[in-house]
Amino acid sequence: MHDEYEAASSWARDTLAIRAGHERTGEQEHGEPIFPTSSFVYGSAAEAARKFNGEEPGNVYSRFTNPSVRTFEHRLAALEGGERCVATSSGMSAILSTALALLSAGDEIVASRSLFGSTVSLFDKYLGKLGITTRYVELSDLAAWEAAITPATRLLFAETPSNPLSEVVDIAALADIAHRHGALLAIDNCFLTPALQRPLALGADLVIHSATKYLDGQGRAIGGAVVGRNAELEAVFGVVRTCGPCMSPFNAWIFTKGLETLELRMRAHCQNAQALAEWLAAHPAVSRVHYSGLAGHAQHALAARQQDGFGAVLGIEVVGGREAAWSVIDATRLLSITGNLGDVKSTITHPATTTHGRLSDAQKAAAGITEGLMRVAVGLEAFDDIRNDLARGLDALV
Repeated sequence: MHDEYEAASSWARDTLAIRAGHERTGEQEHGEPIFPTSSFVYGSAAEAARKFNGEEPGNVYSRFTNPSVRTFEHRLAALEGGERCVATSSGMSAILSTALALLSAGDEIVASRSLFGSTVSLFDKYLGKLGITTRYVELSDLAAWEAAITPATRLLFAETPSNPLSEVVDIAALADIAHRHGALLAIDNCFLTPALQRPLALGADLVIHSATKYLDGQGRAIGGAVVGRNAELEAVFGVVRTCGPCMSPFNAWIFTKGLETLELRMRAHCQNAQALAEWLAAHPAVSRVHYSGLAGHAQHALAARQQDGFGAVLGIEVVGGREAAWSVIDATRLLSITGNLGDVKSTITHPATTTHGRLSDAQKAAAGITEGLMRVAVGLEAFDDIRNDLARGLDALV
C-alpha cells in the first residue's frame, strides 16, 4: 500500500471518502480500477491451495473476493468507523444476509413499526418461515422496545430517521437496552449515510445500507452493505460467500466513486430539504410535514443532537386522501414519479400504493402511512424549481 494511506486513521471523513481503501496496482493508477473478472490465476497449484484454504491472503473468486468490491468495503467501513464492511447485491440482501448469519430458528427480532415495506415482508413472510419471530414497536418509545424483549430476542432493528415519516429514535439509549438484554442493535442508515450520522459511534453494533440510495447518489446501480465488528461481519461474509448475494465489481466501482462526493451532496440535499420543508409547512393545502429539521417535529432536539443534518426525505400530508395526493403528484413536471430516493434528481411517490403498498391496512395505519401522504426525496436541482413544481399541484387544492 502507498505510504500516504498509513495516515488514514487521522483523516477527516471528507478525506476518507476520497482516499480510503484504494491500494494501487503495479500500474500506479490514480483512479480506482475496475476488475470485471470472475476468477483469478495462480502461479502454481500450491499457491492456489494456500489461497483457497485461507493460509495465504488473496483473491479466489469474485463472488466473495474482488479488488473493486474490497475498495468500496474498506472505504465505507472507514467512513462509518467500523472494523469491517461486507458488500451485497442490494440493501434487502444486506438485511437478509445479516439475519441468516446471526439468527436461528426460535430467535426473535424486535423492530420498529416504521420500516420500509419490503423489510417488513422479509421479516414476516420469509424469516417467519425459518422460525424467526418479529415483534414491532413504536420507533421512539424506548419503554416499548424494552417491554417487547424476551429471552429469545437476539436483534433489535430500526431505521432512523424512518421512511417516510422522519421519526427518530435515541440510538445510544436503544443500544444500552439491547446490550443489557444480550441482543445486538442494527441501524438502517441509508437515509443519512455516515456523512450525517454514525450509529456505531453511538453504540449500535451493525449499520445497514442500501448503497443504491445516497452512497451512489445518482440512481445508477443496485447494492447494499453491512458494517460493524469483524466478529459479526465474518458470519455475514460467510453467508455472502456461500449463498451468493454479492456485489458486482462494476457496481462497487460506481459506489466507490459516489462516496467521493458524499459529504458535499448530503450538505446540499439538507439545505434544499430544509427550505422546502419550511415552505410546505406554511402552505394552506398541506396538513402536515414530516421532517425532523422542523422545530415542531416531536424528535427535533434528539435529531439535532445525534445527527449532523436532517437528511432530504420529506413526508407531506394533504387533505383529500389519495385523490388529492395523486393530483399533486400528477401535476409535477420536474420531479420524477418513482419509488427510489437518494438521487440528485428530486423524486416523489405515494407510499400507500408503492413503497408500502404490500402492507395490510392495519400495518399501514400502525406505521402512519395515510392515503394523503406523499414522499418527496429532495434532490439537488435549484430550490425555486423544486418548489414551483410542487406548487402547481398544491395550489390547485386550495
